Amino acid sequence: MSRSVRLHRAAQVAARSAFFALLLAAGAMLALPLAGYHRYVITGGSMGGTIEKGSVIWAEEVPVAELAEGDVITYRPPPGAGPEGMVTHRIVSIQEQAGRRVYRTKGDANASIDPWKFELEDTTQARVAFHLPYLGYALSAASVRTNRMLVVALMALLIVVATFSKLWRDAGAAVQESVA
Repeated sequence: MSRSVRLHRAAQVAARSAFFALLLAAGAMLALPLAGYHRYVITGGSMGGTIEKGSVIWAEEVPVAELAEGDVITYRPPPGAGPEGMVTHRIVSIQEQAGRRVYRTKGDANASIDPWKFELEDTTQARVAFHLPYLGYALSAASVRTNRMLVVALMALLIVVATFSKLWRDAGAAVQESVA
């Protein structure tokens, strides 16, 4: 078997493997929400060492009564507390005050406990089930319209190149057969 044939076969195997890996990842991204998991991209470093910046976490909705110290939750801090948007931190304290559960959290990489106390108003809360590092960077890039257009254009270009490559090979084989 010639070197070019081996390289061609290796490229085909690599391309098929990449395609099936992307297909599997896309399937997982669709199946996990159907199974009740919420996806969040970690944009800060407060959970560094445990969940790095750029990771994607999947959180499951659990009854608030099941939350315990040590659980990592994604929640919105109280208005005026400082950070805007959602925060993913570890529960370090749950206290009963006037018949209500009051929570304190801390990012694993932070030196001190978050300065706010809060209550969870809903009956369920997003608790981190698992995470994948670095995937958040790809999801963030994919959220930009220009990047999505470039990916679609690149895929279309690859299809065109593969089609013309096949036509070129078939035409070459037909010429060789007619000469022989």
